[in-house]
Amino acid sequence: MTSSIVLKASLRTDVGKGASRRLRRDNGVPAILYGAKKEAQALLLQHHEIIKVLENEEIYTQLFDLNIEGENHRVRLRDIQRHAYKPKILHMDFQRILGNERIHVKVPLHFIHEEDSPAAKQMAVIAHQIKEVEIICQASHIPSFIEVDLSQLEVDQIVHLSDLKLPENAVITALTHGESHDLPVATAHMPRAVVEEVEETAEASAAEEGEATSASGEEGRVENKEG
Repeated sequence: MTSSIVLKASLRTDVGKGASRRLRRDNGVPAILYGAKKEAQALLLQHHEIIKVLENEEIYTQLFDLNIEGENHRVRLRDIQRHAYKPKILHMDFQRILGNERIHVKVPLHFIHEEDSPAAKQMAVIAHQIKEVEIICQASHIPSFIEVDLSQLEVDQIVHLSDLKLPENAVITALTHGESHDLPVATAHMPRAVVEEVEETAEASAAEEGEATSASGEEGRVENKEG
């Protein structure tokens, strides 16, 4: 998929920890661009522009344009260093990407139609076991997300990684390591309180039936004695 994100940057020659601290004091963010068998470039970005761009979740999965002094570079975001407790970005890493490359990328899962499922109608607890999945796909065809359709989910059913519908030519990285890595994505089960209530009701019914049978047997023995 194509992202509409464009992030502006400028080249910097003043590098090192001291230089980075000075940049941050002026609301700048040091960054680096590497990949595509080209030399790495030290960059400077503006903090307020980054904060705005990061509001778009596509930047975490999609390719976008990094405009360096008027020249666009197709890149992906590889790493963000954040301040431990302040809402501040400290450093960013970008990787140059060629459109025909096959890359590993994490994509969020969007769970849909959960409320329409048989499990939901029976008041089961539906749990989302994972929120994203790593796939291998062509760089120019990274999906923004992968839908997980839960409309047919039954009680005690498990949706696995192998059940997900992927874009053409995409594969889930975990599944390339064998069936033992086919992890659960979503599960449905009845709440423990409901299960216990059903079990108690069943036990009580069984006890009542046992008492009724026992009483019937006693009456039969009494009648035999009188006879």
